[in-house]
Amino acid sequence: MAQLNPYIMSEDSRSQAEFYKQALGGEIVSILTFGEMPDTPEAIKDKVMHMVLTVAGGNTLFLSDSFESVNVSRNISLAISYDSESEARETFTKLGEGGDIKSAFILQPWGAYYGEVVDKFGVTWMITK
Repeated sequence: MAQLNPYIMSEDSRSQAEFYKQALGGEIVSILTFGEMPDTPEAIKDKVMHMVLTVAGGNTLFLSDSFESVNVSRNISLAISYDSESEARETFTKLGEGGDIKSAFILQPWGAYYGEVVDKFGVTWMITK
């Protein structure tokens, strides 16, 4: 059996994880820094090599600090579905803080509530109830 987890490269994974922790609910399960590896240059010792964050309903996100500029791309979006409209709307609002609303969270012609937001870190979220 395989498991697929989004792996987010970040310019500041600690701040990004805290933002998602507040917006989605959850907790940081573990952080491994480059300083925990042998012969790591002093300049990157505090950078995050691998972080595990559990969010909304036990889903897992992985994050890492990038050594290159993080490019924002529309070729991948993270989709999250809720059973409750109020919970979905609250998440949409929180993820939108400092971000860009692409599609308002409203009742769609196909019968579901849906909204799309690019958060302040450049990650696109598709939220459905």
